[in-house]
Amino acid sequence: MTYENSSSRKKFITSTLAFTAAATGLSFIPNISNAGGLHADERPNVIGPREGFSPHIGTLLSMMTWMRTAVVSSVKNMSQDQLDYLHDDKSNTIGSMLLHLAATERFYQIHTFDEKKWGDWGEEDSKKFGVAMELGDEARKVIKGNNLNYYLDALQEVRNNTTNEFKKRDDNWLMSVDEKWYWGPTNNYCKWFHVCEHESNHNGQMKWIRGRVPKSK
Repeated sequence: MTYENSSSRKKFITSTLAFTAAATGLSFIPNISNAGGLHADERPNVIGPREGFSPHIGTLLSMMTWMRTAVVSSVKNMSQDQLDYLHDDKSNTIGSMLLHLAATERFYQIHTFDEKKWGDWGEEDSKKFGVAMELGDEARKVIKGNNLNYYLDALQEVRNNTTNEFKKRDDNWLMSVDEKWYWGPTNNYCKWFHVCEHESNHNGQMKWIRGRVPKSK
């Protein structure tokens, strides 16, 4: 998914958040800067701070972890043929979307951790994730023939790096604003929340496609 192609969706998200905040007078980000009274609860269905992370980063990570669990559950026990199933000539396979999720997270790592301009990827990352990031015709041609573990391992490898990098950063970094981002002024919190909601978007697509995979005879 390129940002040019997804600009309408991002504008909708941005305008909806702004309108709701203005209408309710509430801030979307809870004030947990003074987190002395909060404690980390590591149970998967409890969203909140996590041990070893600043309060907001831990809370963000808890949401990302919950969403990743939902994605993995949606593709549980899928065979290679099911992962390669192409519903029509304009759709994407479940396998390609899983790799697309890993690609998206990897590119946000490079952008926000390494402070690279969007699109300024090294040769290794471009070769590994470039096709998956764009999806479309080329992905339909080349992303196939892999078992489920191939995709889950790619997702986990990238997530491990995200987790390690989050530990090195604090909430000031998370709240820092990029004034020149595609969607308008955007902080790292919003960028990484997008990584999370992006998985939710594709999770719905994957569940839809899985429900239409022909039954084995």
